[in-house]
Amino acid sequence: MRRLWAIGLVRGLVGQVIGFLLGIGLLSAVRMALGLPWKAEPAWVVGGFGGVLGFMIALGAFRDWYAWALGRETPDIEDIEETPGWQRYLGYSLDHKVIGVQYGVLSLLLLAIGGTFALIFRTELAQSGMQFLSLDFFNTLIGMHGMVLIISILLGFAAMANFLVPLLIGARDMAFPRLNAFSFWIAVPASITLLSAIFLGGFDTGWTAYPPLSIRAPLGMQMFFVGVFFNGWSSILGALNLITTIIWLRAPGMSLFRMPIFAWATLATSIIALTATQLIGLSFQMVMFERLFGMGFFEPAKGGNPILFQHLFWFYSHPAVYIFVLPGLGVISELLPVFVRKPLFGYRWVAMSSLGIALVGFLVWGHHMFTSGMEEYLRVPFMYSTLLVAVPTGIKFFSWVATLWQGRIRTPVPMLFVLGAIVVFLMGGLSGPPNGVVATDLHLHDTYFVVGHFHDTMFGGYIFPLFAAIYYWFPKVSGRKLNETLGRLHFWLMTPSFLVMTFGQMWVGMLGMRRRIADYDPAQGFDTAHLVITIAGFLIGLSVLIFFINLVISLRRGEVAVGNIWQSRSPEWQLLPSPAPMHNYPQPFRVVGDPYDYGLKGSRYVEPLTQPAGD
Repeated sequence: MRRLWAIGLVRGLVGQVIGFLLGIGLLSAVRMALGLPWKAEPAWVVGGFGGVLGFMIALGAFRDWYAWALGRETPDIEDIEETPGWQRYLGYSLDHKVIGVQYGVLSLLLLAIGGTFALIFRTELAQSGMQFLSLDFFNTLIGMHGMVLIISILLGFAAMANFLVPLLIGARDMAFPRLNAFSFWIAVPASITLLSAIFLGGFDTGWTAYPPLSIRAPLGMQMFFVGVFFNGWSSILGALNLITTIIWLRAPGMSLFRMPIFAWATLATSIIALTATQLIGLSFQMVMFERLFGMGFFEPAKGGNPILFQHLFWFYSHPAVYIFVLPGLGVISELLPVFVRKPLFGYRWVAMSSLGIALVGFLVWGHHMFTSGMEEYLRVPFMYSTLLVAVPTGIKFFSWVATLWQGRIRTPVPMLFVLGAIVVFLMGGLSGPPNGVVATDLHLHDTYFVVGHFHDTMFGGYIFPLFAAIYYWFPKVSGRKLNETLGRLHFWLMTPSFLVMTFGQMWVGMLGMRRRIADYDPAQGFDTAHLVITIAGFLIGLSVLIFFINLVISLRRGEVAVGNIWQSRSPEWQLLPSPAPMHNYPQPFRVVGDPYDYGLKGSRYVEPLTQPAGD
């Protein structure tokens, strides 16, 4: 029992239960003292906040900050030596690589859960008529599928950025290691709170939680709000840490335009996350207060305006699309030169295009509202700003094609997923303009065409690059390679299945199939298409299951990775063993060349620093 209690996750879960009960008890006592009747919804909301706080206290996330507040000293990060072993991944670690793996495991867990929700409601949709789900539970699954996978993607970005950025730029760790650990661990109770919405009546609003419907939704709606609110904290604090790390902790000689493209993508992504995430937290908090205190922000009967919610929500939620895809596009640009053995074409343009996408992303939120009843004169400027995103995105595509041209292309599993990402993201890009042009969006809005487009964008911009990154950097985590045969099976099963699924979704969408509905008229002739889409979805699920099997097998019996197995110029492959040691580079290095000069005779990117950097 004592060994079990020593695991931070166990303590945190116990603390969350205690904090939840204390929160409910505190609110009940206050209401009793004021002579007010007991109500379940305020009690659960306060309990949800108390549970998150209890988790963090029991975990020990505030331990060093307590010490500083009391005037005590704590060990410097470089003097801390953590005990190796699997237990460190279940506790409070300050090592950015451990935190990156923790983010990754939680992200993949939520990916599996959210994907399972999709398979359940896709089974219902495989045939017209209601089969086995109730309407309420179907609606809950639709909303949870969307938001759980959004949180999974945010955590997946944090996983890649936390593990890779310090290694890529030559830093010993993140700028704020304790804040880094806090940013991860607050996502754990937040995700549990989000999932608890299923057991508290669910909600029928979809992941967007539009009022006034969300004002009248069951109690699960509030747990949805609380879970997203705290996950937003995780995203904001993580973004602040990454920006500071990239700006201040680069190795000697690493100017901004000698920095790896993935670091540029992380910087652009973190700027969006830091400056926009408050808006979704604010919009959800206002609905929460409207339910708890009777405020009239969005309720028309009380003088509120539901379109105000959409402006607040989409001002975050469209830039959030670029939070999802910019890291993936960075992975593509990072890995492509390695397997083509050519310099990345137009490096500076690719670097600046990430910032361009981040900037323009703040100017396009209104294209989600063309049918909302907002002022008509706003439609045209939002349409043009939406189409403008194609310019910096096109720069990346031209760079990738030019890099591939006449290259010595190798196709191990990471490269297969890079090529798959390019093709699938292109499909997402080509299907985007019809949704951004007013005349066509009025017909396509809220149809399955949008569902197909969005899944193309997310899979091409995030899922395929995520798998490419895992297959490529897994040896830096474990010291072993993932199985190549299982990896190829994963790719060749998932890719055609996914294309069939999304083309089918766009096809039925153009024929008039509405999204977020549990049933459809058999006279519309959609049964066969939905059956094919559902089968394709299950094949995608099977491919991901093969990936998880590959992870487990390779962790135990995978081929040992020795040396620079990809012949990369990047410092983590040039200068570090696999797996990477706790404090990264025992000997500092300096940057003496450009990161992607593959195939150029005599070129070097990094060299060990044997004398002062100024010499």
